[in-house]
This record gives sequence, structure tokens and C-alpha cells, in this order.
Amino acid sequence: MIKSYSASTKRHSQTLNQPVNPLVAQSTSRVSPWLTPLAYLLGRYVVLPSFFGRIKIIGRENIPTRGPVILAPTHRSRWDSLVLPYATGRHVTGRDMRFMVTSNECQGLQGWFVRRMGGFPVNTERPAIATLRHTVELMQQGEMLVIYPEGNIYRDGQLHPLKPGIARLAVSAESSYPGLEVKVIPVGIQYSEPYPNWGTDVDIHIGEPIKVTDYINGNLKLEAKRLTADLTHKLKQLNHQESEISDRIFVEIHN
Repeated sequence: MIKSYSASTKRHSQTLNQPVNPLVAQSTSRVSPWLTPLAYLLGRYVVLPSFFGRIKIIGRENIPTRGPVILAPTHRSRWDSLVLPYATGRHVTGRDMRFMVTSNECQGLQGWFVRRMGGFPVNTERPAIATLRHTVELMQQGEMLVIYPEGNIYRDGQLHPLKPGIARLAVSAESSYPGLEVKVIPVGIQYSEPYPNWGTDVDIHIGEPIKVTDYINGNLKLEAKRLTADLTHKLKQLNHQESEISDRIFVEIHN
């Protein structure tokens, strides 16, 4: 959930190119070898099938099984972070997911769980350079990250303006480490109810990857804006397609 940060993209590219302190990385994010498989198993075969009605997934073939990936899903409910692993996680691609979450979601018992599931916190008002460098390190390791480009949960069925941070981070990483070949994948998530409850249907539409290498040929700041615009266009297309698939009308939904 990266929001914009004030320094120029070029400056961040130089900063991200500095080596990451291993102690910072270890304390920021890791995947528990016992909790993560158990959580995936319970979520896939017990929690989600028993809670939701129909779960429809389109476009799984668009998820690479290797290489750095940033999933950029629409954000409609807290359930998003559970249905995404169901659609694209280790039982489908053999990959665990690394969620960028707000700092207040990494507190207490919830924070303990989130961190051991591979989540790591970011201060959305002033993202720490250590967090941004850690994100780049994860991309260098070929991980699959999840960053919600809208930043917040919106329940009106409409795509809201994307935060520029995700594109700036992807472009800076690709520029700093040529050949990284980061891919940004738009994901449309839609529920048949604005507040999902028992029996709610879910549509998940995974779009074609956006190759970040196509956005590092000119001014990085302008290229990041172009990437944000293209991601917005693709998410709008998915949002429209999901509306047609689900045959639901969101006119009366309020935040």
C-alpha cells in the first residue's frame, strides 16, 4: 500500500541500489516454515470453501512460476488477502506471497501472524528507505509481492485513483538492477456483496503481466507515470469484465 514519496525517482533509484542490511531484512519479513503451509492448507480447503459461495478465477495462466512479480489487485475487503493466496499462492504456482501492509496492521497478535506469513509493514505517510530497499531485495530474490495500488478498501465497485508508489518502486528497481525483469500483474477482485458474508460469491480476474522493462528507456519519473496510467487502464478493463461476469449491480452500494 505504498503512497507517494517526495524525493525524485532518480534519487530513490540510487538509494535502492545500496546493499540491504541483512539484519533489517530478517527482522522485516520472513515466511514461517510451519505456519505458512498450515495457513494455506486451512484457508484453501476449510475457511474459504465453507464461507464463500462460488469462487471464480480467470487468468491463472498469467501468473509466472518464477521471477519477480508484483500483484496489483483492486482492494474490496480484508478478505482480499485470503482469496489472493487461494487464487495464486503455493497450491497454484508453488510460490508464497509477500504482502506489503500498513504499519498498524503489523501490531499485536495480528502483526505476529502477518509477519510470519511473509508480510512486512510500511509507513504510508513516510515510507522508510529500509522498507523500500527490503522490497527491492525481495524482487531480487524472485519473490511474488502483493501491493494494493488503490491504497485503501473501496466497496462501491469502482476503480479509484492509483497511488504512484508501486510504479515508482518497480521502475526504480528495474533501472537499478538491469535484467531483473519485474512484472506487474493487474488483478480484479469483486464480491457479490459489498461486505462479504456467508455464501457471498467472488470473482477474481488475473490480467496479463506488464513488463517493467518497457518503462525504463526515458525519464524514470515520466515512465513511472506512464506505468501507473497503463496499470489503471488494465484494472479498469478487468473491473468492467468482472461486472459483466458477476451480473451484479453496485449502484446502491455505499462506503
